[in-house]
Amino acid sequence: MARSKTRSPDIVTIKEAAQLLGVSEPTLRRWDDAGKFRARRHPINSYRLYDRGKVLAMRRKILGAAA
Repeated sequence: MARSKTRSPDIVTIKEAAQLLGVSEPTLRRWDDAGKFRARRHPINSYRLYDRGKVLAMRRKILGAAA
């Protein structure tokens, strides 16, 4: 995956977060809108960005629930 040189490796896009979690981008948007899994917003373009650590914690939670 190509990364922007200006973006921290600790921040992932909605596309990357969806891939890590195994859910769709619209699902992440719904979770954000409902307050279930909040994204931070880019200050210029308002794109949703996620902390990699929080995404990985949510992944563990999802995988634990599936077991």
